[in-house]
Amino acid sequence: MNAIVGTHDILLVTLDTLRYDVAAELADAGRLPNLLPGGRGWERRHSPGSFTYAAHAAIFAGFLPTPVTPGPHPRLFAATFPGSETTGPGTWVFDAPDLPTGLARAGYHTVCIGGVGFFNKLTPLGSALPGLFAESHWEPEFGVTSPHSLERQIDRAARVLARRDRPVFLFVNVSALHQPNYFYLPGATRDGLDTHAAALEYVDRHIGGLYALMRRPCLVIVCSDHGTAYGEDGHVGHRVGHEVVWTVPYAEFVLDHPDGEHE
Repeated sequence: MNAIVGTHDILLVTLDTLRYDVAAELADAGRLPNLLPGGRGWERRHSPGSFTYAAHAAIFAGFLPTPVTPGPHPRLFAATFPGSETTGPGTWVFDAPDLPTGLARAGYHTVCIGGVGFFNKLTPLGSALPGLFAESHWEPEFGVTSPHSLERQIDRAARVLARRDRPVFLFVNVSALHQPNYFYLPGATRDGLDTHAAALEYVDRHIGGLYALMRRPCLVIVCSDHGTAYGEDGHVGHRVGHEVVWTVPYAEFVLDHPDGEHE
């Protein structure tokens, strides 16, 4: 990461509430060609939190989802922290309380394009995470009730990136997977694993437009912040310590060509 920071744009996409099992099934079936270019699959990881605020607070402190195999696992980014066992030679260390501030001090323009309610800036709590960024955006059309949320988020990203004059750290919280998502499957009237999958295919149809906006080379990190339950062991939703909530998909790659090829 010490060779990446300062030379690459950085795009962090959190697919809010995306379950690992659904994401892996679609990837294995070749149904996510745009989200995971080049035939890449998902890495199975554990979330640092069971709901959006907790997970993103950890992610913005440098604690991305953790590989499920025994560690320790050196991290990509880490705040200065004496005694850290996951700060390695390849870790980019920032002397700041959070990653957006650290990258801003390294010369990046930091941008948040929110999705779910924790990014809506309508309340003090909904302003806390966006407030870490130099520039933040949220509209109702970006939120969970909009069937065109990602398209509208990409439209806003295009406007923001058209006026950049330095490296960009762009964070996009994709709300489409979060309930309600039944409207992504024609004829469905309630949420379920099938509509969750349909929402992910909606994301795949449009995510290439976001990748295309980034200056090359660009480090892309795409992951879920946590999963969600659809009745497993009686649970519905998240903020519970269930396997379907803690286990998340993760991918990282470098976009190095205009056609989206990656390293």
